[in-house]
Amino acid sequence: MTEAPKASTSRVYRKDIVVRFTDCDPAGIVFYPRYFEMFNDIVESWLREEIHFSLNEIVTRRGWGLPTVHLEVDFAAPSVFGDSLSAALSVRSMGTSSIGLDISLHSSDAVARVGGKVVLVLVNRQPLHAIPIPDEVRARMALFQET
Repeated sequence: MTEAPKASTSRVYRKDIVVRFTDCDPAGIVFYPRYFEMFNDIVESWLREEIHFSLNEIVTRRGWGLPTVHLEVDFAAPSVFGDSLSAALSVRSMGTSSIGLDISLHSSDAVARVGGKVVLVLVNRQPLHAIPIPDEVRARMALFQET
Protein backbone atom coordinates (compact mmCIF):
# COMPACT_ATOMS: atom_id res chain seq x y z
CA MET A 1 0.00 0.00 0.00
CA THR A 2 1.34 3.41 -0.90
CA GLU A 3 1.58 5.48 2.26
CA ALA A 4 0.56 9.09 2.48
CA PRO A 5 3.56 11.25 1.60
CA LYS A 6 5.82 11.96 4.58
CA ALA A 7 6.41 15.43 5.91
CA SER A 8 9.39 16.91 4.12
CA THR A 9 10.56 20.02 2.37
CA SER A 10 8.73 18.95 -0.78
CA ARG A 11 5.20 19.99 -1.61
CA VAL A 12 2.32 17.56 -1.94
CA TYR A 13 -0.53 18.26 -4.34
CA ARG A 14 -3.88 17.65 -2.66
CA LYS A 15 -7.35 17.41 -4.13
CA ASP A 16 -10.72 16.37 -2.75
CA ILE A 17 -12.81 13.84 -4.64
CA VAL A 18 -16.44 12.91 -4.05
CA VAL A 19 -17.36 9.34 -4.98
CA ARG A 20 -20.23 9.61 -7.44
CA PHE A 21 -23.01 7.15 -8.18
CA THR A 22 -21.44 6.45 -11.59
CA ASP A 23 -18.19 5.38 -9.87
CA CYS A 24 -19.91 2.44 -8.15
CA ASP A 25 -20.70 -1.08 -9.24
CA PRO A 26 -23.85 -3.09 -8.33
CA ALA A 27 -22.21 -4.05 -5.01
CA GLY A 28 -22.28 -0.35 -4.08
CA ILE A 29 -18.50 0.14 -3.98
CA VAL A 30 -16.15 1.97 -6.33
CA PHE A 31 -15.56 -0.19 -9.41
CA TYR A 32 -11.76 -0.49 -9.43
CA PRO A 33 -11.10 0.96 -12.94
CA ARG A 34 -12.76 4.19 -11.75
CA TYR A 35 -9.81 4.71 -9.42
CA PHE A 36 -7.56 4.81 -12.49
CA GLU A 37 -9.76 7.57 -13.91
CA MET A 38 -9.49 9.40 -10.57
CA PHE A 39 -5.68 9.06 -10.73
CA ASN A 40 -5.71 10.50 -14.25
CA ASP A 41 -7.92 13.40 -13.15
CA ILE A 42 -5.56 14.12 -10.24
CA VAL A 43 -2.52 14.15 -12.54
CA GLU A 44 -4.33 16.36 -15.07
CA SER A 45 -5.36 18.84 -12.35
CA TRP A 46 -1.83 18.89 -10.89
CA LEU A 47 -0.30 19.56 -14.31
CA ARG A 48 -2.74 22.40 -14.99
CA GLU A 49 -2.90 24.01 -11.54
CA GLU A 50 0.64 23.58 -10.21
CA ILE A 51 2.96 22.77 -13.08
CA HIS A 52 1.29 25.13 -15.58
CA PHE A 53 1.76 22.48 -18.26
CA SER A 54 -1.80 21.38 -19.05
CA LEU A 55 -2.71 18.37 -21.14
CA ASN A 56 -4.29 20.83 -23.56
CA GLU A 57 -0.85 22.43 -23.98
CA ILE A 58 0.90 19.07 -24.20
CA VAL A 59 -1.49 17.31 -26.60
CA THR A 60 -3.28 20.00 -28.60
CA ARG A 61 -0.69 22.74 -28.91
CA ARG A 62 2.57 20.78 -28.96
CA GLY A 63 1.45 17.47 -30.48
CA TRP A 64 3.00 15.52 -27.64
CA GLY A 65 1.57 12.95 -25.23
CA LEU A 66 2.06 11.89 -21.62
CA PRO A 67 1.02 8.24 -21.50
CA THR A 68 1.08 6.04 -18.44
CA VAL A 69 3.74 3.37 -19.00
CA HIS A 70 3.65 1.69 -15.58
CA LEU A 71 1.03 1.47 -12.85
CA GLU A 72 1.03 -0.35 -9.51
CA VAL A 73 -2.03 -0.11 -7.30
CA ASP A 74 -2.97 -1.41 -3.88
CA PHE A 75 -6.58 -1.41 -2.73
CA ALA A 76 -6.72 -1.11 1.06
CA ALA A 77 -10.41 -0.50 1.77
CA PRO A 78 -13.56 0.03 -0.30
CA SER A 79 -15.11 3.41 -1.01
CA VAL A 80 -18.84 3.92 -1.48
CA PHE A 81 -21.20 6.39 -3.12
CA GLY A 82 -21.02 9.73 -1.32
CA ASP A 83 -17.61 9.20 0.30
CA SER A 84 -15.32 12.21 0.36
CA LEU A 85 -11.76 11.19 -0.51
CA SER A 86 -8.59 13.18 -0.06
CA ALA A 87 -6.02 12.66 -2.83
CA ALA A 88 -2.30 13.29 -2.40
CA LEU A 89 0.24 13.35 -5.24
CA SER A 90 4.01 13.61 -4.92
CA VAL A 91 6.90 13.07 -7.30
CA ARG A 92 8.88 9.92 -6.50
CA SER A 93 11.44 10.17 -9.31
CA MET A 94 12.30 12.00 -12.52
CA GLY A 95 14.23 10.75 -15.49
CA THR A 96 15.06 12.51 -18.72
CA SER A 97 11.60 11.81 -20.19
CA SER A 98 9.78 10.07 -17.35
CA ILE A 99 8.23 11.03 -14.07
CA GLY A 100 7.32 8.65 -11.26
CA LEU A 101 4.39 9.72 -9.09
CA ASP A 102 2.93 8.43 -5.84
CA ILE A 103 -0.81 8.93 -5.52
CA SER A 104 -2.90 8.01 -2.50
CA LEU A 105 -6.57 8.34 -1.66
CA HIS A 106 -7.77 8.46 1.94
CA SER A 107 -11.19 8.79 3.51
CA SER A 108 -12.16 11.94 5.40
CA ASP A 109 -11.11 10.18 8.63
CA ALA A 110 -7.65 9.39 7.13
CA VAL A 111 -8.26 5.70 6.39
CA ALA A 112 -6.22 4.55 3.38
CA ARG A 113 -8.44 3.49 0.50
CA VAL A 114 -6.13 3.11 -2.49
CA GLY A 115 -2.56 3.99 -3.36
CA GLY A 116 -0.51 3.75 -6.47
CA LYS A 117 2.78 4.30 -8.19
CA VAL A 118 2.44 5.77 -11.66
CA VAL A 119 5.13 6.33 -14.29
CA LEU A 120 4.42 8.74 -17.15
CA VAL A 121 6.64 9.42 -20.16
CA LEU A 122 6.62 12.58 -22.27
CA VAL A 123 6.47 11.63 -25.95
CA ASN A 124 6.37 13.26 -29.34
CA ARG A 125 3.41 11.64 -31.08
CA GLN A 126 4.74 12.04 -34.64
CA PRO A 127 6.95 10.03 -34.83
CA LEU A 128 6.21 8.29 -31.55
CA HIS A 129 9.28 8.54 -29.30
CA ALA A 130 10.23 9.78 -25.84
CA ILE A 131 11.42 13.37 -25.52
CA PRO A 132 13.08 15.23 -22.63
CA ILE A 133 10.88 17.02 -20.12
CA PRO A 134 11.44 20.78 -20.70
CA ASP A 135 13.72 22.35 -18.07
CA GLU A 136 11.12 24.87 -16.84
CA VAL A 137 8.57 22.06 -16.38
CA ARG A 138 11.15 19.86 -14.65
CA ALA A 139 11.93 22.68 -12.20
CA ARG A 140 8.26 23.05 -11.22
CA MET A 141 7.83 19.27 -10.89
CA ALA A 142 10.92 19.08 -8.67
CA LEU A 143 9.10 21.18 -6.06
CA PHE A 144 6.88 18.12 -5.47
CA GLN A 145 9.71 15.58 -5.37
CA GLU A 146 10.02 13.52 -2.22
CA THR A 147 13.17 14.22 -0.25
